[in-house]
Amino acid sequence: MAPRCIVLTGFMGSGKSTVGPLVAAHLGWTFTDVDDVIESEAGAPIAELFARHGEAAFRDREHATIANLAGRDNLILALGGGAIEHPATRTLLLTTPGTILIHLEVELATTLARCSGTERIRPILADQTNLASRYQRRLPLYRTAHFSIPVDALTPDQVADAILKAVRLAKPGHS
Repeated sequence: MAPRCIVLTGFMGSGKSTVGPLVAAHLGWTFTDVDDVIESEAGAPIAELFARHGEAAFRDREHATIANLAGRDNLILALGGGAIEHPATRTLLLTTPGTILIHLEVELATTLARCSGTERIRPILADQTNLASRYQRRLPLYRTAHFSIPVDALTPDQVADAILKAVRLAKPGHS
């Protein structure tokens, strides 16, 4: 089966929301950021949802949103950085026919440089004490993706090109 849904995962600052629209434009597909959908449906920013309901409740809401979107045709989907930690979300994205999960791999130093000043809207970034351990915990989960692309030294256009190349490499029948 030809790829019909490309899902971008990676730690914050990896460029999911920047390169997703570039890939979508190239393919003539739709780009959707899961965090934007959640904020729109909840009527509140992610940081507020975290503060009000906790991370576990947020991850459950996030999983339901991803399950609703994954597998749709002609869609580029950018996940929140922690979505990969939910086992059911990982399984869904790795096994849905026509869905390709692509990890944009970024070093923690790059994340800190790219995201500096966004702590107010990024609840995980604001928790500097646990940031490195969260990164280390997520990295092997990200690497379960169908493809992993190191992006630290690439421009957004180069990352988009690498994603398109990975999609071309995906074999028919790839799930």
